[in-house]
Amino acid sequence: MIEAEHHPDDDARQLRKLGYKQELSRRLSGFSNFAISFSIICILAGGVSSFHLGLSATGGAAIGLGWPLVAVFSLTVAATMGQLASAFPTAGGLYHWSAILGGRGWGWATAWFNLAGLVTVMAAINVGCYRTAATALGYGVGTASWSEHLAQVLIVAAITGSQAAINHVGIGLTARLTDFSGYWILAVSALLTGCLLWFAPGLDFSRLVAFENLSGAAGGSVWPATSSIPLLFALGMLLPAYTITGFDASAHAAEETLGAAEQVPRGIVRSVAISAVAGWVMLSAVVLAAPSVAEAAAQGERAFPWILNRAFPAWTASAFAAAIVLAQYLCGLATVTSASRMTFAFARDGGLPFSKAVRWVCPKRKTPAVAIWATAAASVLFTVHTPVYSTITAVCTILLYISYVLPSVLGVRAHGRTWTTMGPWDLGRWFRPLACLSAIGCGGLIAIGMQPPNERSAWVVGALSLALAAAWFGFERKRFPGPPILHDRPRRDHSLAASATGSIGT
Repeated sequence: MIEAEHHPDDDARQLRKLGYKQELSRRLSGFSNFAISFSIICILAGGVSSFHLGLSATGGAAIGLGWPLVAVFSLTVAATMGQLASAFPTAGGLYHWSAILGGRGWGWATAWFNLAGLVTVMAAINVGCYRTAATALGYGVGTASWSEHLAQVLIVAAITGSQAAINHVGIGLTARLTDFSGYWILAVSALLTGCLLWFAPGLDFSRLVAFENLSGAAGGSVWPATSSIPLLFALGMLLPAYTITGFDASAHAAEETLGAAEQVPRGIVRSVAISAVAGWVMLSAVVLAAPSVAEAAAQGERAFPWILNRAFPAWTASAFAAAIVLAQYLCGLATVTSASRMTFAFARDGGLPFSKAVRWVCPKRKTPAVAIWATAAASVLFTVHTPVYSTITAVCTILLYISYVLPSVLGVRAHGRTWTTMGPWDLGRWFRPLACLSAIGCGGLIAIGMQPPNERSAWVVGALSLALAAAWFGFERKRFPGPPILHDRPRRDHSLAASATGSIGT
């Protein structure tokens, strides 16, 4: 075990080389680091609450073919992130990587995209938890009424508040719950898969490669009516793309992980690989168990519980629904951990308003208390502004993958030039091509996520980008010092935009 071979002082020394002292409690094992990312990915959260985004697009093909296609893209992103995490194991994670490899400006922008993505994914997870529970209990969702919106905000606020309170208590309790969550997700998904296949009316595997046009009313009005199967197939990719997010949590927990340079990249890649395979198998079993794919898709957001209620006796379906809601709650709990560590790390370098207060660490519990409650509050406020579930998922997916890919793109230019010291996890000559593939895939994902009915995501992402550009060029580039490791360097520009603007690097 890594705990027996690696002493926390070794990690503290490596952290000091990057300019930081050990403030958080370093107690996480390699499994715990993996479990945090695995819990946030949580195929029982995104895979269940967003199931209709795939099924109501092109039917079974969205799961049978679309899921593995996106999973390969996600694994490519995870592999390149792993190399960066191994070289720079800090709670700042992606922000820190971009700043070192591309300059202060790129680091600052990456931090805001990542923070916004983490806050919105927290909102999506907890909204999904509420809606899954409400649907299982027989309460209608999706009516877009004022009363439903108010109920959603209040219940999501209560869910998020309890998750923040647990995080506030300390990393010990949080780690025990996320460890349990890892085992719980595997056990419940395996049991659900086995039961679905056992009770399936027949194992017609052709369903998993059959394309159907289930747009408009045929798919419960999840997607606007269209005759374009390629467009629908692309829209269905939001299901796996949204589900397989949050694996940056392993990087954000680096300063609390023993043997971080080795264990963090393993946590990132393993969480994606295992989630990709387990999620594909489980959701394929759901499609096979449906009495009719077309009938299931017509249920829209209720497609998943509809299939469970047709496949199982009422008590069995209710038991699985309760197990899924618990998994989703623990998924949100781990997301609070990830988002708060990123917030703490960015505030530690002065990147946030009121940074001195936000970076405060509780001396007794060794947790970034203000950061925990600030990110929890921000996620609840986002649900007030954007109540539409598919738009929330599109926004958080776009923002997170932008922040995932930016450091890798910057690494392509810096690799072998300004970045010559690698960590134990090293892709060697494969880093550059994989990083380029990640960037191409991210561009496609952005285009998909802004299609109707999620046009608002274009406004959210566009407004954020313009606001960040205005803030940086207006005053932040003169104020923000970046990570400590940059302070003693000559002020020269390492950014991708140097040749064009010369103004966003160090």
